[in-house]
Amino acid sequence: MDTHTKEFLNTLESYIFCYMPEPAPFEQPQPTKYCIFGCGTNGYNIILELLKEQERVMVVDKDESRVRHLRDQKYDAYQRDVASSDMLVGLPPFEIGFVMTGDGDANLAAVQTIKKRYPSVQVVARSVDPVNGQKLTAAGAEFVLYPQEVVARSAILQIKKQHSSRISARLFTLLAGWEGTLGIITHKNPDPDAISSALALAEIAKRANPRSLTTRIFYEGNIGHQENRTFVNLLDIKMEHLTPEAMQQCNFLALVDCSGPGANNDIPPQTKINIVIDHHKDGKHVATQSTFVDIRPGVGATASILTQYLQELDVPVDKRVATALLYGIRTDTKEFKRNVTPQDLNYAGFLLPLTDADLLDKIMSPSMSQETLDVIGMAIQQRKIQSGYLFSCVGYVMNRDALPQAADLLITLEGVNTVLVYGITDNAIVISARNRDIRLHIGNALAEAFGEIGDAGGHPNMAAAAIPLHYFGRVENKEALLKIVIEPILQKFKNLVGLENEGRKNGV
Repeated sequence: MDTHTKEFLNTLESYIFCYMPEPAPFEQPQPTKYCIFGCGTNGYNIILELLKEQERVMVVDKDESRVRHLRDQKYDAYQRDVASSDMLVGLPPFEIGFVMTGDGDANLAAVQTIKKRYPSVQVVARSVDPVNGQKLTAAGAEFVLYPQEVVARSAILQIKKQHSSRISARLFTLLAGWEGTLGIITHKNPDPDAISSALALAEIAKRANPRSLTTRIFYEGNIGHQENRTFVNLLDIKMEHLTPEAMQQCNFLALVDCSGPGANNDIPPQTKINIVIDHHKDGKHVATQSTFVDIRPGVGATASILTQYLQELDVPVDKRVATALLYGIRTDTKEFKRNVTPQDLNYAGFLLPLTDADLLDKIMSPSMSQETLDVIGMAIQQRKIQSGYLFSCVGYVMNRDALPQAADLLITLEGVNTVLVYGITDNAIVISARNRDIRLHIGNALAEAFGEIGDAGGHPNMAAAAIPLHYFGRVENKEALLKIVIEPILQKFKNLVGLENEGRKNGV
């Protein structure tokens, strides 16, 4: 090769090198998130669901024709015996494994192999029976699946959804056909759950029948709790005191957060109630003449039931109603820590983006009244403890809503499992109870102890009772009256829970 030729080739090589595009950087393949072991009916259905999320899915099955068919559909499929200890050889790593064959022993072997090779991988395993399920759990499976139970639960869930949808539609149709005034009545001394439920029912009525049906919201006692007063004022909820004359002005009556006439209200037993919506079951006060009854003891708040109505009926929820309902659910479940169910959390999640956060913060940060502070101080000072039960007499109270606030504070005291704070108003002895002893249902205990002489009941860990004074209501010195009558009344409760033979010791 002559000199000119060498120079030409060197120049050409330099030119090609300078203008040749840079090679693309090496890209690591994206890790597979899911691996399905066993692609029968259940496994294949899981694959279809995962692909909806645009996730990378790998499939392992021992059937050669099935693997070939999966590959023809462009699936990343491998032929392996899932029961073999070397089934993971040659497979890319993955994050979550579904072991879904119909062979319990093969599934157990697969879980053991996966956990030995990849201890951090999460495994969902199909079980053929309870014993197999226990073995899969012991082998490290994070979740054990019983297809039969899944089908049963799904069937029950769907029928419940359909049933609740029909209930909502029936309520809407009922309201749409009425003409006149609907009186919506809360329980005595209404709390945010009752108030927000009444507000939501009024909104549904307005949506169902804006021309022919008007609504009025009533309550009997007082709105004493500072948060409740702030709640009503800031949300501008119009509420009226219930009187016999006001009831007569209504063509239809609805009860929210109470199960019938006489259930935490003074409505005469023979009164016809057209609508009852509640989450308390009270066998003593049942609205037998009601046109529409929806009582669900398994739900944490009546506001949750009304939220479901709004969802299913596709009623627009403005910030005012959403804020009220969310606050109602939060307070009745004590910030989702008491009697809360998955349904309550779902409804709260639906309401949250619709609420006014600033308004909610103002409602939850009210000033405390001097009387409430005095009652709490009296409850602390007068407390007496007996075998984990705390009893405290606060004397005469004008604001009975201060009692539950005192009970909420005292139940946090070390060594205390059950609290009864009691006082006397102008017309009743009132008791607020809190409980964290799982062996005791405080609502049932109060109902059994005081139900025959007053109105009592509630939940496993919170309850209340009101014992009317009747003709003793004319006694002027209410505190002296309380001291005379309270001991035999409390003794019924003490006998019921087994404290009648135990000594009493003062709280420290």
